[in-house]
Amino acid sequence: MRRRRAIRVPASSANLGPGYDVLAAALSLHLELEVQETGDELAVQTDLAIPTGRENLCVRGFERLRPADGFSFRIRSQIPLSGGLGSSAAAILAGLMAADHIFELDADVEALAVELEGHPDNVAAALHGGFVVCAPGRAAVRMEPPTGLEGVLVIPTEAVATEAARAALAPEVPREAAVFNVAHTAVLMLGLARGDWDLVSAGLRDQLHQDARAHLYPRSHALLERARELGALGATISGAGPTVLVWSHYELTGSLVEGLRAQTDGWAEVRRVTFESQGARVAALA
Repeated sequence: MRRRRAIRVPASSANLGPGYDVLAAALSLHLELEVQETGDELAVQTDLAIPTGRENLCVRGFERLRPADGFSFRIRSQIPLSGGLGSSAAAILAGLMAADHIFELDADVEALAVELEGHPDNVAAALHGGFVVCAPGRAAVRMEPPTGLEGVLVIPTEAVATEAARAALAPEVPREAAVFNVAHTAVLMLGLARGDWDLVSAGLRDQLHQDARAHLYPRSHALLERARELGALGATISGAGPTVLVWSHYELTGSLVEGLRAQTDGWAEVRRVTFESQGARVAALA
């Protein structure tokens, strides 16, 4: 019988304000990959504007473990290809999980995905779901999303290169800024653990990266404060940007979405999302 697997991986938002390169959360947008053994040449089928050869990220993930010759890859995704929502991490992880499951390798797919993609925060959130804390030299620690917390994504139509966003950051930071972010990361995580919206709102502040990148996406940056005026708990730049993750209690999300659509008409898409509890999953298909 020819082997066939389906993999579903969530999007992710990294940094979450103060937790630069440390915090991330899974979101309810998904990449779906179906890999089937055909015995023919490698084939990639998708409606997305992505490579369809060996440079495809799903294929690259697969081939980190085994050659992809003789397999077909069918890719669907709700995750924007740029904007800071972990599309690369999701694709690489999907390919790795497909090969690992098909060939029964029991590989460390998390470590391999980080090796290929370079961002442990996005990889950990996509793999495990929920909120994750990533510390160098330690396994990621996962936290279940608190009940009632939702997100709204503001996704600009114009992308910003991750390389430009990284280059905008200074090699050193003031001690006061580092202390500020450590304190607010602690407040945010305590708020998430308790389901305390006041603490969550207070913890979504940053002095390390968001202001430094404001010139790359000024309209996104302006939403960080304006979102609170619309009833949000706060807002953070998702990963390297320019997508904004707006944090909300579910009872206020409907009116918040309407307000954000009015604010961003003509330059961004607004999507309501939940924080995804379930991480990446693979299933055998008949």
